[in-house]
Amino acid sequence: MTDIITAGSILVAGGKYPPKSFLLQSESDSNGWAAIKDARATFEKTVQEAGWTFFFMAGEIKTTVFGLDKQKALRAALKRLIADVKSQHCNSIEITRVMSKSFLKVPYVSVSAHPRHLQKGMCFSANEAGSDPALVTQTQSTGRLTAS
Repeated sequence: MTDIITAGSILVAGGKYPPKSFLLQSESDSNGWAAIKDARATFEKTVQEAGWTFFFMAGEIKTTVFGLDKQKALRAALKRLIADVKSQHCNSIEITRVMSKSFLKVPYVSVSAHPRHLQKGMCFSANEAGSDPALVTQTQSTGRLTAS
């Protein structure tokens, strides 16, 4: 899958979310994430027509991986970005930039992306994420954050 990852690529976590009909034109990876092959506009139209929302999360995330093998470095960078996206309770990612360069003749790959979240309805809910994130609630009496 890493050979098709370029700026503009959208990856969506597999499993319960999203419906399989959204992923008809996709290519799955061993980590359970699928790269959408359809044009972005086509995918977003399909999502909207089904009554789902494709949230865009502010704040770009970036990672850099050094390595002689560009494909291995890109896979490692994607794993890091996916872990970051999961920590934000999102189930999708949009790649905004993929750069291959070298520093002192050591090659590296730098990847930038935005977390995205695909769910049914208009209000963002971490419960709808493809993974099972711990929910954080605030108790009114103490004002402390607790995991439930």
